Amino acid sequence: MSLNIIVLAKQVPDTRNVGKDAMKADGTINRAALPAIFNPEDLNALEQALRLKDAHPGSTITVLTMGLPKAAEVVREAIFRGADRGIVLTDRPLGGADTLATSYSLAQTIRTIGNYDIILGGRQAIDGDTAQVGPQIAEKLGLPQVTYAEEIVGIENGHITVKRRLEHGIETVKSPLPCVVTVNGSAPECRPRNAKRLMKYKYAVSPSEKTALTPEMQAFVDARPYLQIEEWGCEKIQADPEQIGFPGSPTKVKSVENVVFTAKDARRVENTDAELEALIQELITNHTIG
Repeated sequence: MSLNIIVLAKQVPDTRNVGKDAMKADGTINRAALPAIFNPEDLNALEQALRLKDAHPGSTITVLTMGLPKAAEVVREAIFRGADRGIVLTDRPLGGADTLATSYSLAQTIRTIGNYDIILGGRQAIDGDTAQVGPQIAEKLGLPQVTYAEEIVGIENGHITVKRRLEHGIETVKSPLPCVVTVNGSAPECRPRNAKRLMKYKYAVSPSEKTALTPEMQAFVDARPYLQIEEWGCEKIQADPEQIGFPGSPTKVKSVENVVFTAKDARRVENTDAELEALIQELITNHTIG
């Protein structure tokens, strides 16, 4: 049984290098101030897709990302590892989207792609940590969903079996296809780039990137359809202007505060249940934790 798999991937700012310029005055992320990386849990999801492709000959993987034109870097990285096709959803009206507007735009894109069996994505993106977009897409498409996936055990008779890692243990569930699966960071890491694919696809570009190439390189890409990364906009996915970008985003950031933790003193606690319980209660009371 061959499968049509869509992998949702996001190019995110590397939050390990957050500084004072990480946020703009309007509360949105200043992406220019941070290096961009492939969202880690989306790489875990890509690996699950690649394993399904290995197990089901003839399967195809389409990588879908939404963002600035430079998000084509994520698509190239996925193709180097084994994906077949990439789509960058990019358009000015999409900017400033919260999870609700983002999930609407991606759901519209998935409807336009059509003919899919499984939609895979990371549990959450490190620039938001909401874990909302995957489930919201499932709701908008009317699909069953499996969250916190750690391993896709197999597919048989139109159903997928998934092992989930939860806070208090592991469970195995079964869902009919098509469905949405969001993958944990505890899932196996994504395989490295394939050297042959890297050599074949290293010149793959999106239309926006192609404009910066020399005429000779543009002709080189035009003659090789497999090097052309697709770029879609709002018109292509028939997006409602009121449900995308800022107009479609009910979440508004009122203010951003840069908090720097400093160690001013130390405290010694005896290794007893009473001492530890008192410390935890104090930390909860002053909102250090909890």
